[in-house]
Order: sequence, then C-alpha cells, then structure tokens
Amino acid sequence: MTGSGQKQAFVRELLGRSDYAIIGEIVEPGSKVLDLGCGDGELLQWLAENKGVDARGVEISGAKVQRAIARGVSVFQSDIDEGLADYPNYAFDYVILSQTLQETRHPRQVLREMLRVGRRGIVAFPNFGHWRVRLSMLLSGRAPRTSLFPYEWYESPNIHFLTVHDFENLAHAEGFTVERRFFLAGRRKVETLPNLTAEVAVFLVRGVGP
Repeated sequence: MTGSGQKQAFVRELLGRSDYAIIGEIVEPGSKVLDLGCGDGELLQWLAENKGVDARGVEISGAKVQRAIARGVSVFQSDIDEGLADYPNYAFDYVILSQTLQETRHPRQVLREMLRVGRRGIVAFPNFGHWRVRLSMLLSGRAPRTSLFPYEWYESPNIHFLTVHDFENLAHAEGFTVERRFFLAGRRKVETLPNLTAEVAVFLVRGVGP
C-alpha cells in the first residue's frame, strides 16, 4: 500500500513487450497455439521453448515467414483477411491476435474465424481511446501521433482505430464470452477507467461453440 492507495501491479516484459508477458501467462503448457500475424515468430518460439506448446503461425510477409522458419517455427504464408479455411473447427486451444486486429481489413470476420478454429482467442490491441490520443487530436486537430500511434496517417499500418469499449461492444454483439481482461499502461496494469487510461488491452475470449 502507498499513501495514495494501492500500487498498481507491475507487469514484466517478454521479448520487450508487456502484452507478450500477459499472453505468456495465459497460454497453458502443452497446448496447441496458432498465432495470426505472427511476424518473425519470436513469440511462438518462446512459447514452444518455455511452455512446450505445439506452435503454428500465419504471416502475410514472405520475408518474415522465412525468418520464423529459421527460428524453427512452423509458419504458413497467408492473408488472414482471406480466412482460415485450411484449418478445421477447434483445431487449436488458443489463437493469438496480438497488435494485428487494427491492421486487418475485415476485423469482425477475422475474429469469427479465429474463434472457429480456436477454443479460445487472445486479442491484444492498442487502445485508441487512451487520454494521450484524445488530447493529441484535441490540441492538434490532426490524426494523432503518440508513442502508441507513431505514424503519419498516410503511412500507418493501422486502418481501424478501436477502443476498449468498441471491442467489448463487438464481443457482446457477436455473442463472444470475455473470460479475462488485462489493461496495460506501459508496464503497469490499470483497472480504473481503462478506456481512458489503458494504452494496450488484452482479452481472453471464447466463441459461441464448445
């Protein structure tokens, strides 16, 4: 306890990212994991080496796929916006979508597909409702540029800007069950007014099936 109340929990980093640390805590040892937009496979490699998971990935960039394969990770080159037809229903215990949802063209369909092939989904995304983003837009009158969104609008990979409330509303509309929520500001967990104070949100969700 501190004089101003309970100190917020400290979040360690994994591979330089706090959301990866949360994902590493959620995923159970020995599970089957699919990472959508897995980049060069560093998270999958860590999960395979430290949690003994059956790790698979999907990545659109051929160069990143090659780097992932060099790590010893099984990665398939594909565009997740085109669906996951190669995978049967509930083939995985967890499907991960970390810092990728806002870059997809059809985020609702991507979420539906990830919860078709996975019993649970782990979704992490930057919160566009954070107070710094709001303040940047208010003061500049321009698309925000912050440490969370460092790009000019015309070169940003982010094409959908969602907030904590937006995701929760979509999950409710789709009938998804939110099993756990984590809200991060840097390396701290935040609980108060997360739509305003969280920089990154991590959700563990389950679809309408088994």
